[in-house]
Amino acid sequence: MDIRVITDRFSASPQIAPSDAYALAEAGYACVINNRPDGEAPGQPSSADIEDAVRAAGLSYTHIPVSGMNMGHDRIEAMAEVWSQTSGPVLAYCRSGTRSIVLWALACAPDHEPDWIIKAAARGGYDLSGLRTRLAERHNQARSV
Repeated sequence: MDIRVITDRFSASPQIAPSDAYALAEAGYACVINNRPDGEAPGQPSSADIEDAVRAAGLSYTHIPVSGMNMGHDRIEAMAEVWSQTSGPVLAYCRSGTRSIVLWALACAPDHEPDWIIKAAARGGYDLSGLRTRLAERHNQARSV
């Protein structure tokens, strides 16, 4: 597994396998979020297979599939809800981890400055500087309410 720690409560990863579930539990993760649609690539484990393994390892599981980089409001809010309501570290994954980190960034933008998000993502090897404007818009909208 190529787990990239972003914060003490959030990590992103490329595709995981059902056989990774117990290692994730041993590493202290409380929840796995799958941001990959089923059937995206040949040989990809199904959401149900990952869910069964993750739950058998004692972790919670949520499937928030995202196609491409089209992150609708419903997906962003679903990510924010799972992340905020999980008491321990969360691992989100997709094919490369990029959709997961972008979705997390947009989900936490109302509560965090864009620079904080961009620096956190960079620690995991993700360059989100191109999202600065969108992150700032979400952050500023939350502040004006």
